[in-house]
Amino acid sequence: MGVAGTSFEDSCVVVVDDDEKVRAALSSLFRSLGAEVAVLSSAAELEQFQFPDRPACIILDVRLRGASGLDAQALLVRRGNPVPVIFITGHGDIPMTVTAMKAGAEHFLAKPFREQELLDAVIAALDKDAARRARDQQVVSVRARYDTLTPREREVMTLVSAGCLNKQIADQLDISEITVKIHRAQVMRKMEADSLAKLVVLAQQLGVCPIQT
Repeated sequence: MGVAGTSFEDSCVVVVDDDEKVRAALSSLFRSLGAEVAVLSSAAELEQFQFPDRPACIILDVRLRGASGLDAQALLVRRGNPVPVIFITGHGDIPMTVTAMKAGAEHFLAKPFREQELLDAVIAALDKDAARRARDQQVVSVRARYDTLTPREREVMTLVSAGCLNKQIADQLDISEITVKIHRAQVMRKMEADSLAKLVVLAQQLGVCPIQT
C-alpha cells in the first residue's frame, strides 16, 4: 500500500526490458504483490501499448535493442502520456541520468538495485499517477457542472470569480443587480460551491478565471 492509498491490486506495472530474465523476475515480483503486469521488450512495443484505466507506472531500461529507453520516454512526453517512468540500467552514466530526469523521469536506478529500492520507487510512482488521475476526474466532474450553466450564468461566474461586485457585473452586462443576484445564486447552486472562495477555485480549474499569484 502506498502513502496515498494506492494498492498494487489496483495498479498496472509496465516492464520494458530486452533482457528476458529481468522481465521474468520483475513480472514475478509485482504479480506476487497483486499488480497487473505488462512485460514488453522494446520501445516499439511500448509505443503500441494501450494503458489500462487504472494507476500505472513504467519500469524502463535505458539500453534497449533498437530505439533506446530515452527515445521511448521522449515519445511519451511528445504524446502527452503522463504515466510516471522509472529508469533502470546497467550502463548508466551522469549524462543519461540528467537527460532522463529533465524529461520527467521519477527515478533512475542502476543495476544491480535493491528490491526494496525498486518497490519504494514504484509505490511513489503509482501514488503520483493515482493522484493525477483523481485530479483529472475532478476536473471532468467540474466541467460537467459548468456545462449545465446558461451562457449568461457563465458570464456571471467569470465576473464573480474575477472579483467583480454585483453592481459592476450589472453595469457590464447591462442587467439589474437583482438579476445578477439571481444568476449568481444559480451559479453557486449548480457548481455546488458553498463559498466565493470555492467558486474561484472551480473557475481556475476550468480556466475561466486567471490564477492569482
